[in-house]
Amino acid sequence: MAKSLRSKWRRKCRAVKRIRYGEKELARLKQTLGIDDNAAANKDIDMSEIQEIATVTNAEAIKESIIKKEEVEKKAEKEGDDEVEPMDDGTVQAPAKKFSKKTLKNEHGNYPIWMNPRHIAKHKKGRAKNKKAISKKDKRLTRKDKKKLKNKNKSKKEE
Repeated sequence: MAKSLRSKWRRKCRAVKRIRYGEKELARLKQTLGIDDNAAANKDIDMSEIQEIATVTNAEAIKESIIKKEEVEKKAEKEGDDEVEPMDDGTVQAPAKKFSKKTLKNEHGNYPIWMNPRHIAKHKKGRAKNKKAISKKDKRLTRKDKKKLKNKNKSKKEE
């Protein structure tokens, strides 16, 4: 396919834009990273706080946190909640919600929040098909089936 004048012109304009926006983007990146010396915002930022990111704890603080965890575990055992689990910070986590993997319903018979009505209907339809396949054994017998059963029973009795 031939290259039109319009596409050539567009390509040329895009190249110019790429150069112009590239310079702006580079300046913005340098400013956010703090590399640019000319930026006024860079002079206002205090970098001493960043050094405190890695926290150093002594043995006493670690022992205290272990003691707190043990106390929380003892409280949970006294209450008799097997589902309650202590967190790292010493608080107690709420019990996990129970739901059936087969029906996807919780203990109150509600579907999860993320399931939209279409998904629920599709799930119900699939479960109904499965129930139907299982419940065929309970189906009423036809006359032919009754005769076959009768003949089988007679043949078993004769043997």
